[in-house]
Amino acid sequence: MIEFQFSRQGILGIASLGLIVLLSAVDAPASLYERPKERAPLPNPMGYVSDHAQVVDGQWKERIRSVCIDLEKKSGVEMVIVTVSSMKPYPTAREYADALYQKWQIGSTQQEHGVMVLVAVEERQAAMALGRRMFPVITPTVRNEVSRTYLQPAIERGDFGEGLYRTAVALATPAQEVRLDAPLRPRIKGLGVWITLGTTGAIVAFFWLISRPDLRHPYRRIQKGEYWGTGQGGFGGNWGGFGGGTSGEEWR
Repeated sequence: MIEFQFSRQGILGIASLGLIVLLSAVDAPASLYERPKERAPLPNPMGYVSDHAQVVDGQWKERIRSVCIDLEKKSGVEMVIVTVSSMKPYPTAREYADALYQKWQIGSTQQEHGVMVLVAVEERQAAMALGRRMFPVITPTVRNEVSRTYLQPAIERGDFGEGLYRTAVALATPAQEVRLDAPLRPRIKGLGVWITLGTTGAIVAFFWLISRPDLRHPYRRIQKGEYWGTGQGGFGGNWGGFGGGTSGEEWR
């Protein structure tokens, strides 16, 4: 009887242990492969300077905007400067910048020639996001130098306006080396086509006419018997031929 009770308790213990292991095995893949929950919505763009953290005063904001506008006019490269109070729930400023770059579609729909500089004020972190066309000119060496010289010292001092301005200038210098292909002009449509065809036809008709003097000179027409007739009808025909010749001479 004692052996039976022991066996039953052992079976129950083993069953409980197996159930725990099974539940753990079921929950483990879900925890490993489950995507993170919906993150907080990303902010919307506010122009060349999206100061969502409100740490850049008006004077520096205008100077940064001027640099960005000048860069885009010269090269077509779009550069934006962004500040946010916090990068949460993203673990790094780099991931936040990449997500924001994709959402805003900086540079173009292909996202090939854009530059974004992001500063998370609370975490004191900064990151850059670049389009594919920018990697040859804004190299890792350039990014590290700009960050070490201008961006990080300004963040540590809390002087965001001047630091971001100097960062924008330092990045705009190599970025302006990128030259985007000029869009092809659209083909002539509508009225332009008819004008072209009409001009071409007139030129062809002119050269054809001057190459056929027999069509312009009435005497040759008489010799060929084109106006062979009697009375006033023949005279009228000749006069008409002469008139045609005169008109031709004036037009030529």
